Amino acid sequence: MKRLFIVIVVFSLVSCNSTQLIESWKNPEITTYSPSKVLVVGLTSNIDARQKFENKLRNELEMRGAEAVSSLDIFKTEKMTEIELKELENNLINNGFDTVLFSKVIGVENKIVYKNDYDGYDETYRKFSEDYLRYQDVFYNPEYYSEFTIYHAETSMYCICPLKDRELIWKGYIDIVDPESVDETINNYANIVIAVLEELQLVNPKTLLEEKLTEDITIK
Repeated sequence: MKRLFIVIVVFSLVSCNSTQLIESWKNPEITTYSPSKVLVVGLTSNIDARQKFENKLRNELEMRGAEAVSSLDIFKTEKMTEIELKELENNLINNGFDTVLFSKVIGVENKIVYKNDYDGYDETYRKFSEDYLRYQDVFYNPEYYSEFTIYHAETSMYCICPLKDRELIWKGYIDIVDPESVDETINNYANIVIAVLEELQLVNPKTLLEEKLTEDITIK
């Protein structure tokens, strides 16, 4: 797991605006998994962001030997009934899909962090005046604290194999901290998801596809 840890740390330390894996769960009954045809779903009302996100994951999956399709090529609306979702799932199976990779934001949290040693006051203050001087800027100086937003997101991989029970293969919880760039956030998020899936052997490594392409070229 050392490689996975390094990847996550790098994403976390690039800036204050970071994307971090918080928790990862893998179905204990599944050792390895190699998706054949994947539907990539990003649940958001922002169609432009959804398209970019789904395309990024689609490209990453295709580089690892899986056929992948953006959900926007299948359906446009996010709100469906249970019957419509069942029909969608059956249509996916009939069209050769065996996997769904589903991402969504499940919560938003606003945070305030106060600076510890504002203006270098001595921690040994003993008087009311010293105490008040130290903390009065909580109200009068916006530089005393920083505010940021954390988006709690979740990505799940589901098997919709026709000869097996529908089942959850993997679920990851990812925090997006104070995002500023949509493109950077999408790239970081997708890279973390793919890194985890590779480490858990739930997608083929990119190197295997490259070796196969090299072999095909050599044969020709």
